[in-house]
Amino acid sequence: MPSDTDSVAAFTELLPFALDGFQRRACDALAQGHGVLVCAPTGAGKTVVGEFAVHLALAAGGKCFYTTPIKALSNQKHNDLVRRYGAERIGLLTGDQNINGDADVVVMTTEVLRNMLYADSPALQGLSFVVMDEVHFLADRMRGAVWEEVILHLPEGVRLVSLSATVSNAEEFGGWIQTVRGDTTVVVDEHRPVPLWQHVLVGKRLLDLFDYRASGPARAGRDLLVDPELLRHISHRREADRLADWQPRGRGRPGRPTIYRTPGRADVIGVLEQRDLLPAITFIFSRAGCDAAVKQCLRSSLRLTTDEERIRIAEIVDRRTADLDDADLVVLDFHEWREGLLRGLAAHHAGMLPTFRHTVEELFTAGLVKAVFATETLALGINMPARTVVLERLVKFNGEQHLPLTPGEYTQLTGRAGRRGIDVEGHAVVLWNPDVDPAEVAGLASTRTFPLRSSFAPTYNMTINLVHQMGPEQAHQLLERSFAQYQADRSVVGLVRAVERGEKLLGELTAELGGRDAPILDYVRLRAQISERERAQSRSSRLQRRQAANDALTALRRGDIITITHGRRGGLAVVLEPARDDDDPRPLVLTETRWAGRISSADYSGAVAPMGRMTLPKRVEHRNPRARRDLASALTSAAEGLDVPSARRRRSGPQAEPDVDPELASLRDRMRAHRAHQLPDREDRSRVAERYLKIERENEQLRRKIATATNSLAHTFDRIVVLLTERGFIDQTGDAPAVSDDGRLLARIYSESDLLVAECLRAGVWDDLDPAELAAALSAVVYESRRDGHGAGDGTEIPTGRLRRALNQTRRLWSELRADEQRQRISASREPDDGFVAAIHRWARTGDLASALAASDPGNGVTMPAGDFVRWCRQVLDLADQVRNAAPSPALRATAKRAINDVRRGVVAVDAG
Repeated sequence: MPSDTDSVAAFTELLPFALDGFQRRACDALAQGHGVLVCAPTGAGKTVVGEFAVHLALAAGGKCFYTTPIKALSNQKHNDLVRRYGAERIGLLTGDQNINGDADVVVMTTEVLRNMLYADSPALQGLSFVVMDEVHFLADRMRGAVWEEVILHLPEGVRLVSLSATVSNAEEFGGWIQTVRGDTTVVVDEHRPVPLWQHVLVGKRLLDLFDYRASGPARAGRDLLVDPELLRHISHRREADRLADWQPRGRGRPGRPTIYRTPGRADVIGVLEQRDLLPAITFIFSRAGCDAAVKQCLRSSLRLTTDEERIRIAEIVDRRTADLDDADLVVLDFHEWREGLLRGLAAHHAGMLPTFRHTVEELFTAGLVKAVFATETLALGINMPARTVVLERLVKFNGEQHLPLTPGEYTQLTGRAGRRGIDVEGHAVVLWNPDVDPAEVAGLASTRTFPLRSSFAPTYNMTINLVHQMGPEQAHQLLERSFAQYQADRSVVGLVRAVERGEKLLGELTAELGGRDAPILDYVRLRAQISERERAQSRSSRLQRRQAANDALTALRRGDIITITHGRRGGLAVVLEPARDDDDPRPLVLTETRWAGRISSADYSGAVAPMGRMTLPKRVEHRNPRARRDLASALTSAAEGLDVPSARRRRSGPQAEPDVDPELASLRDRMRAHRAHQLPDREDRSRVAERYLKIERENEQLRRKIATATNSLAHTFDRIVVLLTERGFIDQTGDAPAVSDDGRLLARIYSESDLLVAECLRAGVWDDLDPAELAAALSAVVYESRRDGHGAGDGTEIPTGRLRRALNQTRRLWSELRADEQRQRISASREPDDGFVAAIHRWARTGDLASALAASDPGNGVTMPAGDFVRWCRQVLDLADQVRNAAPSPALRATAKRAINDVRRGVVAVDAG
């Protein structure tokens, strides 16, 4: 048996480079029998530690699973290991592919390993190491729980190798792994192997962000100052723009403001080429923006490749796309994409066809593509470092609003700059515009805070598997061992200390007041009740007045003459358009002072009914000053003889009703009769008592937070168990809860909509569908419309009546499930979405890409990108495969198998990594 030192030495001989300090520390710990958590920057070489685990497993005749969060990373790592150890010793399992799955070393997505653990797969026998690459993905809101499930469920003897990006709470994360997995060495390295220089491009001038003359790039950001030359240049630029702000546009024509424009994409790439800073990745937070950037460069004279490089590019492109139909290539704008590659230019985003995206990755890694315009997804794991990273903007759209980049996001993106073993330094470039403050950029570039937060929470599938494998009591214990609970418990420590401080203060105040039953405490509590009752009455009165005003506004009709009772527009008005929204009624009016606009309950109380009506023209041009003047004159004439309330009455409104709340009156009587009411130092003692009550309330709130933190996962689990029991998935009639046949069906469904799928299967909702209809029905429970146009259908595009009935039944089951979830206070299952139904039905029927993409158009002229189409098809394939294995009906299982064949063809089958 080789010694620890021999194992590391033998592995090092296989490498073309010497190990860094952190790599050696981690490998030594592994060789000595420890698990390891390695946190290091992007590009630092963390995966070497995972490869050492592979080496140890093979040397000892054991097995190693190497897990990654995404299929593309699994494919990449599989290729790396095959090159070193040979194809016969390395396997790949990604859901799409099953290559040599019984090998001693298998690369897989983390979900595949989770499913193997729940199924108690025989492949787990002899497993000695599991590598979890990109383990910080457990913070991911949608998929993060999978990482924790794997860590908690792995057999005790398996050593865990966790590889993470730099996180600021590495010790906390390592402490948890040590708690649940045993002896674990935490190795943290914040040193970048390739130094990173920060720049700002102002116009076509590239300037340093920091004053590097005083220090190098490795010093802490807080010790670095913004370069004075950059500040001077921006100041001069602003001054020049200010002086040129209003330039005359010719005789007799007004000036217009000059708008600063950042240089065009081709100009930026040209500057980088002149400074020998290519290859570069430019991050643009929009797929359309990435494609537009390539088109913009193609319209210029920019060419970044030599004749020899163009020949090599053409060979790789033609090899990669050889299996695609000519008709599909036309639909995919293949020739423009190819032309961009030949000139060294490409986009990279999830909307691209996987074949195209993987071709770009191969060409960029080979140094043949020099400029890539990418969305931020490229920063999440794909091994595509560059010499330079360019950020066009420091703001990105999160699906709902535009938000500034966080320091963690900035670090993740710029971390791609600097290729180890190729570049002696990396470069990050921010494009300047008048909204960019160099001090803010410096703050982003110098902050290293990226705390890892657990997203773990029980799901239906997790709950049914836990009940099946270990029962509720042991399941509680497992949930208590999760990182989510570990973090909650650590936060509880501070809360408990705060409660203890509060109790100490209460003791001191009690002594001052004369005991916990001192009369002044009862008196102050009575006063607090009176204050709360008065506030409640005031809120109720306001709500009633607002509701009355809204009702009055909703009742107004065209031609009604009213009195605006509040605000600057007070006086007579005529209604031009009634309110459109009953919840927030805002009718359009014209006042006697010729103002036209919409009024709300803030302007109109409704205390006085409309005083009359007047006839209006069929069409009122209320934006026309002359029309407003004529109509205001007509309003004045129509109002003559009407009983118009005086201005004084309008302002003062109706007299307030006297206080008739009997409970409030009773409380006030009790307060005046209280023995503490007559104390000579009543107010001084009341102030002490009020402080006592305030601390008492705060302590009670803290105790509720503690109860929530310490039991939140268990409570959620228990509520899910109740719901699954009510629905027959768990049987509680015996001595211990047992999983029913329907529950075992649910245990084999790993979709985000797992319980809805199980309900549809056992209700036979999809039993009568043909393969294309089944694929379409499955798409409704996996597809989620993007906000950029690929929206849910309105039911008119459902291809067949049989499919429409199945989708209606699916939605009905979801409605019933949602009602139960609301009753049990469980997060609602996602609503079915018909937005992909027509597209995948046509694809499964015809295999015609142009026709399928045309069917994805929701009516706004925007068809789905081919990459999205393939991605959603593959998600449907994943679910169809689960249905093929889990469905109770043999006929449905056969239909699912045919649906898989009909969907997995053409662009969906090509390069399925």
